[in-house]
Amino acid sequence: MSDRIWLKSYPSGVPAEIDPDQIPTLLDLIDQGCSSFRDRAAYRFMGRSWSFGEIDALSRQFAGYLQSLGLKPGDRVAIMMPNVPQYPVAVFGALRAGCVVVNVNPLYTARELEHQLKDSGAVAIVIIENFAATLQQCLDKTAVRHVVLAAMGDMMGALKGALINHVVRRVKKMVPAYSLPRAQRFNAALATGARRGWTRPAVQPGDIAVLQYTGGTTGVSKGAMLTHRNIAANILQSEAWNGPLWAQLGREEQPVLICALPLYHIFGFTACMMLNMRLGGCNVLIVNPRDLPAMLKELARQPFHSFPGVNTLFHAMAHHPDFNKVDWSRLRVTVGGGMAVQSATAKLWQAKTGTAICEGYGLSETSPTLTCNIPTSREFTGTIGLPMPSTEIRILDDAGNELPLGTPGEIAARGPQVMKGYWQRPEETAKVMTVDGFFRTGDIGVMDERGYVRIVDRKKDMILVSGFNVYPNEIEDVLTQMPGVLEAAAVGVPDDKSGEAVKVVLVKSDPTLTEERVRAWCEANLTGYKRPKIVEFRAELPKTPVGKILRRALREA
Repeated sequence: MSDRIWLKSYPSGVPAEIDPDQIPTLLDLIDQGCSSFRDRAAYRFMGRSWSFGEIDALSRQFAGYLQSLGLKPGDRVAIMMPNVPQYPVAVFGALRAGCVVVNVNPLYTARELEHQLKDSGAVAIVIIENFAATLQQCLDKTAVRHVVLAAMGDMMGALKGALINHVVRRVKKMVPAYSLPRAQRFNAALATGARRGWTRPAVQPGDIAVLQYTGGTTGVSKGAMLTHRNIAANILQSEAWNGPLWAQLGREEQPVLICALPLYHIFGFTACMMLNMRLGGCNVLIVNPRDLPAMLKELARQPFHSFPGVNTLFHAMAHHPDFNKVDWSRLRVTVGGGMAVQSATAKLWQAKTGTAICEGYGLSETSPTLTCNIPTSREFTGTIGLPMPSTEIRILDDAGNELPLGTPGEIAARGPQVMKGYWQRPEETAKVMTVDGFFRTGDIGVMDERGYVRIVDRKKDMILVSGFNVYPNEIEDVLTQMPGVLEAAAVGVPDDKSGEAVKVVLVKSDPTLTEERVRAWCEANLTGYKRPKIVEFRAELPKTPVGKILRRALREA
């Protein structure tokens, strides 16, 4: 909308625009953060904390090590680890060496890892030994020349680190046998870097900082080229948007963030790790959020203020018997992203924590945040909120024409956080970028007269029943409000009569739930063409490591 109607809904104190030049590059962000908050705790993991000053020194050492290998600005360094303190050290070190970070999902198969390493042209990889066997299977088929091997206890001190590594390797048997004879150990790499020293490279705002690979849900996994300016702008947008929220804490209290989102995912990468360099908060690293008892035990150890996550995590936590052992009194904001937050989950979360889920929206291609609800709001809106400062949102038809308010269409976005393009795929880039610089997200949404945007669904997930558009999000939202339903997924399946029909796959919380009761609920809550033709029960739904439900896997099944 040329008149940017959403600005009238902005809360007091939030600017319409940010100045991306405040942080020229992520090297400047790291320098500023480590200097301003040197003595504060930056990360907490397994009972130990590291200050910004310590992270500063360690990342300089790692940058020095990479430079000692002959790596030059622009070389790609893959990082394949869960949420352990080695992750930020490796990321900040790679950036400080002028290299491009390639975030890799540690749960990848050898086939998926090979594709990403070959596509990115990575020359080095930092990997935790738990997944070294996967790397061994494909290493010879890639351009990777240097392997840095981390262990879970590397940064925990000699005694505690040795104990942790013994438990991980010998007791829990979480490290399959592998052979990587040329690999360098993480702590040895730091020692080499400390001896060799680090030289700050010349890096420009438009240089690529990160190759963030899309999940491949629309075809081959592609690397979104995120520049230093892209990510820095999104940090400044988030800082401006959340300013009124953090002002409530006062200057004396350090913000504490629960980092359960994987740092290799763009949501965790920017909203937890990178934003924190600007915020000066402490990230509590959760290595495995699927281990709910362990995570809730960690949360019970300290008060915290911010909890970014996804619907499936909030849902699982709120239903866990240990949930009430956590002190939720200091929680100021729960940010939901990555997938639609369902109203039933939001209602339960607010009832149990006293805090509304603040839903936002973004993509790997947008660093990621494009829109967000007002973080100080006391209610769940069911929308993805308002466009962030310096962000324009349009709703387009298939021909690229802007649609009027209230009309569903494809969400398109323009702003300083939008990617440079897809790595070595100009044709794919051209498909998603308009001539005037808007990125077509592939999501169907609608904007109301206040500027709030509501996601209707993914373009590809829409089900066409006898010419009527059916949106899976709506079906799932209705079904998760039904007593006895724990989780729900809706997909389209071929149908001789209607072209497509709705199939729902449900996970029960009540073992006595029947198909008949589900159909009666749908009859009461959904118009005829939206009701499922097929109802299936399963013990669990297929999900990505971030927690998104894999509708594609259900369709293929």
